[in-house]
Amino acid sequence: MENNLTDRKFWQEYWKNYEYEKIPAKVPFKKFLPKLDGAGSFIEIGGFPGVFAAYFYKRGCKDVSLLDFYIDKSIVNKFEAVNDIPQGAISCIESDFFKFETDKKYDIVFSYGFIEHFEDTKDVMERHTKLLNLKNVMGGGILLIILPNFRGLNGLIQYIFDRKNLRAHNLNSMKLSTLRNIATDLGLKNISVEYSRKPMVWLEPAVGSKLLRRLVKLLSHFLKLFPIKCRWLSPYIIVYAER
Repeated sequence: MENNLTDRKFWQEYWKNYEYEKIPAKVPFKKFLPKLDGAGSFIEIGGFPGVFAAYFYKRGCKDVSLLDFYIDKSIVNKFEAVNDIPQGAISCIESDFFKFETDKKYDIVFSYGFIEHFEDTKDVMERHTKLLNLKNVMGGGILLIILPNFRGLNGLIQYIFDRKNLRAHNLNSMKLSTLRNIATDLGLKNISVEYSRKPMVWLEPAVGSKLLRRLVKLLSHFLKLFPIKCRWLSPYIIVYAER
């Protein structure tokens, strides 16, 4: 069975609409940040242009890497410049994740909006886990995976206005029980699988008219008045586990 729900052309078209932004001031995994302090190495899987590699660099982890099968280094360098990070601080590894081999292990293995683009969720998570340090100053490597929740209101928005984007996502990977069972089967410990708190909906930059995107953004602001963690409103799913 074909595992990948997207291809290189999909991402080339996607990144044409990318705007060089500042590192986010707020992240959906804020509650886990104290457990991530002290990490000496970090790798972001499928994370071009390196938003979170830059984020963790700013938090004090100076060995940060970005692995993706499509990387435009000029965009990474511009992103570093916008965020006052030395050029080349983010180590770029352009490689197919499923063919990538290395002896190096990392204190934090991270991905954001990645695993849901593949049919075999367990295989993708296992490959993340194999990159984790067995032992370090934190006790062992930490796996942190963030993926969107399209099994609620945000999925309905995608279905109505951007069905092409929705088809690029594996909705079965967004079941909390599935993710928790996979983490357990992989022998991970201190597992937490949960929805993020603050509701939000969105459309990709190239979808629809400016008016439509503005209306969706207004809806998103309205929903934030109801900070409830649940399948129907939460925009993200957070997977935290230790090796």
